[in-house]
Amino acid sequence: MERPTAKIVGRATRWRRPAVNITPLERWGRVIVGTIGVVVGALLLTAATGALVIALEIVLILAGLDLIVTGALGHCPLYSKLGFGSSNSQSSYRLPG
Repeated sequence: MERPTAKIVGRATRWRRPAVNITPLERWGRVIVGTIGVVVGALLLTAATGALVIALEIVLILAGLDLIVTGALGHCPLYSKLGFGSSNSQSSYRLPG
């Protein structure tokens, strides 16, 4: 399990990116589904009336944002905790650079 760690160099803090553990196809899928979730949640939120409905739509927006961020970064912390994708070289990708 690789966690983002801070390395202090002088006064600046440099963060290491965690290893990519999501396949490129899944990354695209996460970004697309997350974007749809955020847009639909925002549209539904404009017409929401009850407190429970508002809370559920906010959860939908937050879940969509999580999918967008994990898809863009290529790292899923839950996958790391479960050990998924770290031992299988086919599903463990690194970005160039």
